[in-house]
Amino acid sequence: LFDAHKLDISDEFSEAIKALKGQDDKIRVVLNKADQVDTQQLMRVYGALMWSLGKVINTPEVVRVYLGSFWAKPLQNTENRRLFEAESQDLFRDIQSLPRNAALRKLNDLIKRARLAKVHAYIISYLKKEMPTLFGREKKKEELLIRLPEIYTILQREHHISPGDFPSVTKMQVKTILLIRSTCGSHHHQQHASVGW
Repeated sequence: LFDAHKLDISDEFSEAIKALKGQDDKIRVVLNKADQVDTQQLMRVYGALMWSLGKVINTPEVVRVYLGSFWAKPLQNTENRRLFEAESQDLFRDIQSLPRNAALRKLNDLIKRARLAKVHAYIISYLKKEMPTLFGREKKKEELLIRLPEIYTILQREHHISPGDFPSVTKMQVKTILLIRSTCGSHHHQQHASVGW
């Protein structure tokens, strides 16, 4: 819920929004008190809010923002009355449809998981292809971990994948390092051989 006169996104609020990554389809954004500005100012406020949200919510889709004045008092500026009424109806319809759309959300979640699995397969396949068969494996592992952001970019271009479909580079690097360190001996060799490490 944003106020037409207070669009700033605090660090705490930004972190809270980022914590919802992967649940972006469940976020509803409301620009309240939009009747307190005229049409031209409203366009500027809306643009500024979209720009701020774009820095925090990293999705390929544009976030839907509902405009209106959600309190019992009469509108201060009535030139956008029909817009506010339509936006209010859209918001309430959206809220009412939440239970009905639960199955669709589950399907979308399944699709997201499938995309992530596909991306992981591309990453592992690329890493496996880059690994030497005999000598210099340890050095190459380190090099590939460092080059992971570059590898993501290559795979994005090669397979036309959205950057939002990739796991966090840092998390991927940390998990890979932990995997390498947690395995040892023949189990170590067996496990890494299965993924090309």
